[in-house]
Order: sequence, then C-alpha cells, then structure tokens
Amino acid sequence: MFIQLRKIVVTAGNAEQVVERFSQESPVDGMDGLIDRTVMVTKLGREEEEVVVMIRWESREDWKNWEKSDVHIQGHRDKKGQEPPAYVVSTKVSMYEVHHVAQGKAFKG
Repeated sequence: MFIQLRKIVVTAGNAEQVVERFSQESPVDGMDGLIDRTVMVTKLGREEEEVVVMIRWESREDWKNWEKSDVHIQGHRDKKGQEPPAYVVSTKVSMYEVHHVAQGKAFKG
C-alpha cells in the first residue's frame, strides 16, 4: 500500500472550505488502484486549523499512473498561475510506503 498525506494549515474557521473541496467527487475516484480518500480536521490552537487529506493506493505504481494521467496533468495546467486562497497558511505533502497493517477486533472488512 502507498499513502499520500496532504496537510493544509488554514486560518481558523476555514477548514470546511478545504474539506468541501477535497470531499467532492473527483477524476481520481475512477483510477485503478485507488483504495480511498479520507479528509480529517484538527484545531491548532485558536488561530489555525489543519486539514489532512489521506489518499490510499494499492501501490506506488498506481499513484504514479494517476500523476501521469492526462486528467491530472490538465488539472494542474488549469490552475497554473493561480494563488492559493488567502486563508491557506501552508501546505505539505508527504508520501509513505506501508510496511504493516494490523486489523483490530472491530474490523468487519
């Protein structure tokens, strides 16, 4: 399994706008190898919130196929030169190879 984490820090009160954007149906949803997308929020004190988008893939190759896809590349071209919204403080993307997953007793998969 391969996981991409996108951590977006925003000024307080703006997390829902980011959640809405990343919760909408997207071309990535139809890609082979996509397991799921999870959107999470936490408060970082009074002034900031963090939105974490976790995208799980069956493999690094599946993720690479998404990155190289025409629809993904065109999406970046369409946004070229656009500034992020003023409420976005920072964005960080990290990639992880999963080495172990242990299911809890409550797992019904």
